[in-house]
Amino acid sequence: MQSKVFSVQGKEIKTIELSDAVFGLPVNEDVIWYAINNELANKRVGTADTKTRKDVHGSNRRPYSQKGTGRARQGDVKSPLYVGGGIVFGPHPRDYSYSMPKKAKRLAMKSILSMKAQNSTIKVVEDFSVDSGKTKDLVAVLKNLLPQDKAERTVIVLKDDDSMVKRAGKNIPWLHFLSYNRLRAHDLFYGRTVLVMESAVNSLNEFYAE
Repeated sequence: MQSKVFSVQGKEIKTIELSDAVFGLPVNEDVIWYAINNELANKRVGTADTKTRKDVHGSNRRPYSQKGTGRARQGDVKSPLYVGGGIVFGPHPRDYSYSMPKKAKRLAMKSILSMKAQNSTIKVVEDFSVDSGKTKDLVAVLKNLLPQDKAERTVIVLKDDDSMVKRAGKNIPWLHFLSYNRLRAHDLFYGRTVLVMESAVNSLNEFYAE
């Protein structure tokens, strides 16, 4: 599969080969769903906690006599039936994370990349950096590569961990950075536009073609 390569000025300069084993597969929607839910579950903190009747502070004596009042029997004011009493079946701290098979996760990434390639939402750009680390310099580059009507959720796939580019994009809320070997299904799937560095394309072809 051939794809155009654009310069930082937004002009087509050449073409590059996208591996069919990575960008030309049938889209497996089920495995994409599992990969996204796995990432969201692993991010959950799970610190929600409630007090049961044994944790609530209060007296153990009966609030009134068991017999003779005509009212229902009550053991103590810590009962869930009372305001301020214990909570029944409330949440407690837990770990929501779980592991996903590596083959399934790789298939999810390749399915998303294939879907983006089929929808023409992947754009390959020549390698660039922002030596100044300033946001305005990165925005000037993005204006040439993205639609001008509005700012959309954009993902940039890098080959190396370019700290200056990430620094320049830290103040742009709709911009996300991913490394070719540490893709995130959630960010990649919901990215309206995926900008892939030219060097990252070759790395993706090799890394996911196995």
